[in-house]
Amino acid sequence: MRRRYNLARFLLAIVVFLVLTPLMVVVDAQAQIAFASDRAGNWEIYVMDADRKIPRRLTDTPFSDDHSPAWSPDGKRIAFGSDRDGNGEIYVMDADGKNQRRLTKNLLHDTDPAWSPNGEHIAFMSDMNGRANYDIYVMDADGGNPQNLTNAPNDDREPSWSPDGERIAFSSRRAGHFSNNFGISYEIYVMNADGSNPQNLTNNRQNDWFPSWSPDGEQIAFAADRKADLANFDIYVMNADGGNPRKLTNNRDYDWEPAWSPDSKRIVFTFIAPETGGEIYVVDVDGDNLQKLTNNRHSDFSPAWVRPAFSVAPAGKKIAMWGWLKQGDR
Repeated sequence: MRRRYNLARFLLAIVVFLVLTPLMVVVDAQAQIAFASDRAGNWEIYVMDADRKIPRRLTDTPFSDDHSPAWSPDGKRIAFGSDRDGNGEIYVMDADGKNQRRLTKNLLHDTDPAWSPNGEHIAFMSDMNGRANYDIYVMDADGGNPQNLTNAPNDDREPSWSPDGERIAFSSRRAGHFSNNFGISYEIYVMNADGSNPQNLTNNRQNDWFPSWSPDGEQIAFAADRKADLANFDIYVMNADGGNPRKLTNNRDYDWEPAWSPDSKRIVFTFIAPETGGEIYVVDVDGDNLQKLTNNRHSDFSPAWVRPAFSVAPAGKKIAMWGWLKQGDR
């Protein structure tokens, strides 16, 4: 019976392969990066292929700003921040820009959405507590049931989920260190997804911002000004437990807002220079192969990378087999 079952799976795999030829499953060709840009005169959300094809504009709100895009795990939706209704709120839209709708409705400011790996929740930062500082909140993916996860006297910002959905990394000013640039410095923390057990991962007298958890769960990228120079943030990577921090970039201005490629091999980030504004760059996780992805006289910020599970395209592209076909002999 076991042999007959495996033979059936094998035959089915052959049939699928023949039907899809000369169509093949593309991996790299469909990798996309969403970002915010003011190239239209105000901040809007754009998306481009990772091979630097012409960006496509997804939002069109000329009298307000849309920013901080975040892909849903299935690549079908994008959450983002917008002030189109008079104050900062979290919105969501389809990946093609359609069906834009508001998720939060607060009198203060909600921004920096981050989807949980199962797609059921969205973490974000908000000052809805009325204390003039940001906390990390989480809500259902439809905007319901918002809950405050942190309750510190200073800012908690920029949530990033672990790939298993059990923890959230964030930046916080609760450490009590004083930097030359921001008073109490920001450090990277991690907590359980319910807000319990916050732990300090970094410990220095300058600022560590924008944590981003790698898809393989092993590392966290972040931006830091460890040279005590406000004009010199660089991208760093550390182990998920805070160990082995290492510097990936070494530019004279700002490198920040890192985001991982789905294979955990590359990091896309924002480079900011006073004379050029913001541009999107990508670098290998060992710091090699730095490449510029955008090039315009305005500013591009907040890159977010997604790769669909599979897509169909002409033969001659890189092929990826479906997992269930690989598991037939288990």
